[in-house]
Amino acid sequence: MIREKFFFSNYFIKNFFFGSNNSTMTSYTDKGPKPERGRFIQFDHVTFIVGNAKQAATYYCVHMGFESLAYKGLETGSRDIVSHVVKQNKIIFEFQSQLNPQHTEMSEHLIRHGDGVKVVAFDVEDIEYIVEMARKRGGKIVQEIRIDSDEFGSVKTAAVQTYGDTVHKLVDRREYRGTFLPGYKKSELEIVDFLATLPNIGLLHIDHVVGNQPENQMEKVAQWYEKVLQFHRFWSVDDTQMHTEYSALRSIVMANYEETIKMPINEPAPAKRKSQIQEYVDYYGGAGVQHIALRTEDIISGKNYF
Repeated sequence: MIREKFFFSNYFIKNFFFGSNNSTMTSYTDKGPKPERGRFIQFDHVTFIVGNAKQAATYYCVHMGFESLAYKGLETGSRDIVSHVVKQNKIIFEFQSQLNPQHTEMSEHLIRHGDGVKVVAFDVEDIEYIVEMARKRGGKIVQEIRIDSDEFGSVKTAAVQTYGDTVHKLVDRREYRGTFLPGYKKSELEIVDFLATLPNIGLLHIDHVVGNQPENQMEKVAQWYEKVLQFHRFWSVDDTQMHTEYSALRSIVMANYEETIKMPINEPAPAKRKSQIQEYVDYYGGAGVQHIALRTEDIISGKNYF
């Protein structure tokens, strides 16, 4: 079972959590200097490492309204990894599984965390500048800029390490017209006829992706986003503001300059009982993506379809 949670965000919920009118939150108006070059456009996709990629993709199609988008596996020449990609409007999820029994980084991720998010990818412009600045500012580049091509064009990608085992993939697809990425083929799951009979869920795009941290690591991670990716603080809340009788947390929301990408960073705070943030860190085996918020204009109808 994938440990990530999904929150469905309509206008009211978005303004409750991200609005500037709530006195319990601290909002920030200073974005800092605009980066000279390089622009983060939006979330590109999220990649999960799972035990059974086809099963996971099928679940999201049947229960959450996604459609099959792309596939990579033995039939496409990929001998080690199988990947099923699904899409709903601007939301793209990729599910990857290892085919062979060898001990690899992917198998280690699955052993340590179970099914979970490995990659949060951003659609960017001027990837060369973003990577150069990330390196100069102390970022760990885990994949140098690579160009992959097929009959639909070329895509530039690179990757930088963020919290825990999570990676941010940078994707510059300005010169690509394919369905997903080179090396993938357009695919349809065998249940496509059945999916056509199901109601439209109405999920639009990824609103934000939350990363949970061990206690006293939130500020360090927030500073990493400021320094390495040149993000800024959008709002924050501490445990005097966000708590119940038993549990408490702290959170800083980081955003790109245009504020089209929001990455809340959470940590637990002491309370009568263990914080749900700490429970996540304990069960997941460290820092990682705790939930993905998906924007919808009709949260009531969408919820009733599941």
